[in-house]
Amino acid sequence: MTYKRRKYHRGDTHLKKGWRTKRRTKDLDEIDEDLKDENVKKLLNQEVDLDKPGAGQYYCVHCARHFINNTALQDHFTTKVHKRRLKALELEPYSIEESEKAAGKGSYIVPKKRKIETLTRDSFKMDADSEHTPQAKVAKVDA
Repeated sequence: MTYKRRKYHRGDTHLKKGWRTKRRTKDLDEIDEDLKDENVKKLLNQEVDLDKPGAGQYYCVHCARHFINNTALQDHFTTKVHKRRLKALELEPYSIEESEKAAGKGSYIVPKKRKIETLTRDSFKMDADSEHTPQAKVAKVDA
């Protein structure tokens, strides 16, 4: 078959891939990895980086986003987008063993729901003072 010339010069077809990947954020399993104690400490207490919004000091761990100031971060916590992300993080991410069990190599266990609350720098400091870890806020709830 002969080579068919693709008509990318007309319209915005050649730009669509850039638009799709421009605002890509972390997936839920990557965010679940960030919710572990040692990673939360690093993410909430980042060094000053002038290339990031707000010098990298105002970060939402659940949405993997930087904000320009504390007011913008607090406003973000009340948005539907943030609440939707918390709801999506309630289910534990699938593991390789779990997928094998679902395929018939063992008995399948239904993933458990967790109760996830918003983690902020202030709540993390209060937990550190009272010897509680932020992971204690991620409680398992049987569904």
